[in-house]
Amino acid sequence: MEIWDFIKTYDSTQFFGAFVVLFAIIDIIGTLPVVLNLQHNGRTVSASRASIISLCLFIGFMYMGKAFLSLFNLDVSSFAVAGSIIVFILAMEMVLDIQIFRTDRVADNDATFTPVVFPLIAGAGSFTTLLSIRSQYSDFNIILAIIANVIIVYAALKSSRKLEKVLSPGIICIFQKAFGIILLSISVKLFTSNITIIINEMMHTIS
Repeated sequence: MEIWDFIKTYDSTQFFGAFVVLFAIIDIIGTLPVVLNLQHNGRTVSASRASIISLCLFIGFMYMGKAFLSLFNLDVSSFAVAGSIIVFILAMEMVLDIQIFRTDRVADNDATFTPVVFPLIAGAGSFTTLLSIRSQYSDFNIILAIIANVIIVYAALKSSRKLEKVLSPGIICIFQKAFGIILLSISVKLFTSNITIIINEMMHTIS
C-alpha cells in the first residue's frame, strides 16, 4: 500500500520540471565532445556502466548525500570546489590539446568513472541540484526524471563512436575547443562561487 501511495504522487508537471532541470545540469550534449576527445586519446568509455553507475550515484546521493558528506566533515561547497578542479583540468586538456590525466594499468585506460561519470555526468552541480529540488518535487517524480535522463545519457554515449565517424576531424576539433572553453568557464564559476561561500563561512566562524 505504501508503494502505491508513493506511485500516486506522480505529477506530469513535476516530472517534466525535474527532468528539464537535471537535463540542463547534466548537459550530456556538451559532454559528448569530451567523450570523443577521451576516446581519441585511447581511453575507453562504457555507455552501459556509465549509465548504471550514474543512476546509482544520483539516487544514492539524493537520499544519503548530506549524511555522506557529513561523515567526512565536508559540505556541499567543498565538494563542488573539488569537482570544479577536475572539470578545469579536463577543459585544459581539450583547449590546449594536452594529456594531463595519465593512463593507469589498473584502470586499463578506462575513463568511464573518472572523468565521464564524475564529475561530468554525476558531478557536484547535479548532486547539489538533486538536494535542492527535493524541496520542490516529490521523490517519485525526481526518480523518474533521473531514469529518463540516464536513458538519454546511455543513448548519447552509445552513439558517440558513430557520431565521430559521421563528423569530420576538423568539426570534432572545433567542437572540442569550443566546449573546452565552455567547460573552463563553468569550472571557474563553480570554483569562485563555492570558494566564496567557504571563505565567508570561515570568516564568520573566526569572528
